[in-house]
Amino acid sequence: MNFLAELWRRALANQPVPNAQGSALLAVVALLAVSFAWRVVRTLVTICHESGHALVAVLVGRRLNGVRVHSDTSGLTVSRGRPKGPGMVATLFAGYLAPAIVGLGIAALAGTGHASGVLWLLVLLAVVLLVWIRNLYGALVIIAAGIGVALVTWYAPPSALGWIATGLAWLFLIAAPRPVLELFRSRSTTTDAAQLAALTHIHRYVWGLLWLVLTIGALVAGALWMIPGLYQAVASLGAPA
Repeated sequence: MNFLAELWRRALANQPVPNAQGSALLAVVALLAVSFAWRVVRTLVTICHESGHALVAVLVGRRLNGVRVHSDTSGLTVSRGRPKGPGMVATLFAGYLAPAIVGLGIAALAGTGHASGVLWLLVLLAVVLLVWIRNLYGALVIIAAGIGVALVTWYAPPSALGWIATGLAWLFLIAAPRPVLELFRSRSTTTDAAQLAALTHIHRYVWGLLWLVLTIGALVAGALWMIPGLYQAVASLGAPA
């Protein structure tokens, strides 16, 4: 009981957030990670992607059978229900947006001083997702990620938690558009875009462009949130002298 009480106290405590310069530095670090450690980052993005499919599948009334995350960074979510209709379209559409939404959510909560709370929420989501994982590699990755975030959140000083959460927000927001760009090079008939095209008769490139606009829009919104004064700085550049 003492552990749970302490955990609850920490989750509700407020932590400081990085200033504009610190947040910009974290953005650069996240960009380097996306550029040079993409395989690791891509695995985290895939977990978010498949979680998005799974969550929306449940919300629209489909029966979730399981989620898989593979060592090649691909993933698969299987659900049962009507093979056509708005529910299936929403389920397919959610995947590529999920990392950007997760990034915005982390940025919003960390930005209001709830870095610890959002990190513990990520641990809880990992536990829930573990119930639906149906392959060993995926389970090991989820367990490792959940334990890693839990240990960091428990042992890191409160002043560091805002930096950690903000860095994660940047990581997901910067990474979100890259799988969409990769999608344009794919000719597979099993991608989300190809399946949406078959269901809606809207070309897969249209779906890809929509995902690209939304993920880049989320990145811009997150940047404006996490770097105070960025909008004014950009606006001043375009103002007449």
